[in-house]
Amino acid sequence: MVGTGSKVVAQISRIIGEYPVRLAFWGSLLLSLIAVLGTATVGRDAAFYIDIAQRVTEYGPQLAWQAFDWPWFVFLLAGTHVVLHLPLELSAYLWCGLFLAGTCALMVDCVRQRSPDAARWACLVVLAMPAVNAFRNDIIREYGFWFFCTLTLWLALRWQARGGWFQAILIHLAILAAAFFRLEAVLLWPALGLWQLPNLWSPARRKQFFQFMLLPVLGLVVASLTGVFSAARFALYLDMINPRNVFASFNLLSEQFANSLINKYSRDEAGRIIFFGTLASLLITFVKMMGPFAVPFVVRGNWSVLRTYWRDYRPFAWAALLYLVVLMLFFIKEQFMNGRYLSFLNLLFVPVLAMALTAFVHQFPRWGKALVVVGLLMMASNVISFSPGKTHYIEAGHWAAANIEPGASVYYEDGRISYYAGRGYTLGSLPREEAMSPAHAGDFRYFLIDARPDEPWLSGWLAEHNQRIIARFANRKGATVLVIGK
Repeated sequence: MVGTGSKVVAQISRIIGEYPVRLAFWGSLLLSLIAVLGTATVGRDAAFYIDIAQRVTEYGPQLAWQAFDWPWFVFLLAGTHVVLHLPLELSAYLWCGLFLAGTCALMVDCVRQRSPDAARWACLVVLAMPAVNAFRNDIIREYGFWFFCTLTLWLALRWQARGGWFQAILIHLAILAAAFFRLEAVLLWPALGLWQLPNLWSPARRKQFFQFMLLPVLGLVVASLTGVFSAARFALYLDMINPRNVFASFNLLSEQFANSLINKYSRDEAGRIIFFGTLASLLITFVKMMGPFAVPFVVRGNWSVLRTYWRDYRPFAWAALLYLVVLMLFFIKEQFMNGRYLSFLNLLFVPVLAMALTAFVHQFPRWGKALVVVGLLMMASNVISFSPGKTHYIEAGHWAAANIEPGASVYYEDGRISYYAGRGYTLGSLPREEAMSPAHAGDFRYFLIDARPDEPWLSGWLAEHNQRIIARFANRKGATVLVIGK
């Protein structure tokens, strides 16, 4: 039995080694299909985008700008629905699956070009690493952002080898396409500019420097003259990187933290604690999202792959450094971090992980098969969930559609309930505690909230406001949506 298992693992390793790029693409599509088929409800972001796309198809594109200040992904979904007549959810899942499959294939091909021996491990990493694969059942803008950023880096490596104005233009078009999904993609311009900067002092490569820099400089001039930077989304990002605002946010955060400390000497160190604590928090999450592929770095000698990464994958390295700065600025400004935002940093590190795994397996050959098995198990765990789905949102939404009159004032704690009621994705303007407070409770005729009927606070609130539980919907785990009204 053990021998048979070893043969299967060896066969899988051989297939991965022979066709890593194709396997990354088709394997990614298969994993996305499995993840989507096992999903009961769409996520909050998905409901938000699909609802806007539906309204765009009915009332025109101007409505999208009223609901969202960067609606290009919504336009893609709406356009696909209009042209191909596919349901919006299906269109969204198809685009997300294709974008992620393309990202995986391009990343593996980048590694194949520079480190052929590591390509098989790059394939395993992109298909199993939690940072990339934990969101396969979600409809999010990150997939387009990841794809076009990876395409940019893939084109940059080709352009480095071949040169040419056409290749340089393709790089800028890819960055622009990535920015339509997430504006953070513009960091690729300074990252690649820093990569090309040494060529300015090399007569043999100075032409390549100007090939790359000419179009961004012209674009910057045109954008300044046409007032593009005054748009709401650009203004938000420019405000975030403004040094005065950065220091103001950092000082405010440090002051808040210092006021929570008892020891005077600790208060004096609040700034350092905040900075290094924030950086440590990001790095810990970064390593955690690598999953088991962080194991090779336990061996001290494998850290040398960072030098190879800087030498052979410098566009990736500059992008990773600048993106880390962006994450730090965001963390300081907003005082929270979403793992999904961090995933792009992990994606940029795929060549490092692939090279480290290659070196690790050369040192410890017996661990190679074990790593393949762990990777396959990680693939399955990323896309297969045995926890009960959030079917109670669907049931509550259908009940609301059938029993609550369209004009009634309703408080939806989760906007997906209104989405499944066919009344659009409703973003609650108030948290539940405030919406059900004496100041606002009279503003709503119905409350659809996540709560159990036996919670102590609820009994008193119902008696105080002369309300009752009209209906309840629960999934297999017992998570419950209550419909409250008179």
